[in-house]
Amino acid sequence: MVIDCHYHLEERALSADALIREMDRCGVAKNALMGSMVAPFHEPPKFMISLLQALIEKAFTRGLARALVSNFTDRGEVKILGRPYTIETDPDNQKVFEAVKKYPDRFLGWVFVNPRGKKDMVSEFEKYKDSPGFIGVKAHPFWHHFRPVELAPVGQRLAGIGKPLLIHAGFGGEGDFEALLGRVPDLKLILAHAGFPEYGDTWARIKGRRNVYLDLSQTSYTSERATRESVDYLGPDRLFFGTDGPYGFHGPDGRYDYGFIKRRIERMFPDRGVQARLLGENFAEVAGLA
Repeated sequence: MVIDCHYHLEERALSADALIREMDRCGVAKNALMGSMVAPFHEPPKFMISLLQALIEKAFTRGLARALVSNFTDRGEVKILGRPYTIETDPDNQKVFEAVKKYPDRFLGWVFVNPRGKKDMVSEFEKYKDSPGFIGVKAHPFWHHFRPVELAPVGQRLAGIGKPLLIHAGFGGEGDFEALLGRVPDLKLILAHAGFPEYGDTWARIKGRRNVYLDLSQTSYTSERATRESVDYLGPDRLFFGTDGPYGFHGPDGRYDYGFIKRRIERMFPDRGVQARLLGENFAEVAGLA
């Protein structure tokens, strides 16, 4: 069963009904939804994406890459190609679980929390944890500007029920997931985008931590090289297929290409057993679906 473990429900770009049609077209059985953080935006040119990846995947040029992706304003915005986009402080969990309720055979739901948001993160977790399709908690230390250890109260509750926490780590203290694991050592932790922003350095730190995983979502952050090398380094049992849709990777017609990352994994890893692990089996086991 193919499962997209990382998708933002952003109906200004793609409605839930249209998403299911794309899933059917691309052979994706289930999709783990989370709230949207930002309005739809244009994908950066391919040469800019290639430059970013070349800089950020190497430790000695990572500081230059940071300057490209850490463009925040004092009004709670992120600048993408010079245009400011408001970051949603508390992504909408209600819409996510309404979609899950409407399509229980196709959608799963992440509860999006922000320890520095307007909504209490523990209350949000408690509100949705018993909902059908609940899969775990999503958080974004990078764009919401907090240290992962601030998620410990929710992490402890997740560890108690065996559900995962998926985070988009940031730079410096916003990427210090090890402090969180020091507080909640049994937490199932998923690091988005092949371990952005430290990649190989992160892989080395988690090599011996069997409860830490990576997803392979997004193409701006996750290159073919990072995809290949992370699977080679950690083995095919600790990485998950995800898209981070509906953002990025537009096709020749300019439309969002939902199937891009799935096709890339199938092309890069022709072994059917490895494909099965990456495309769904791993995530199903970690999330308690298997």
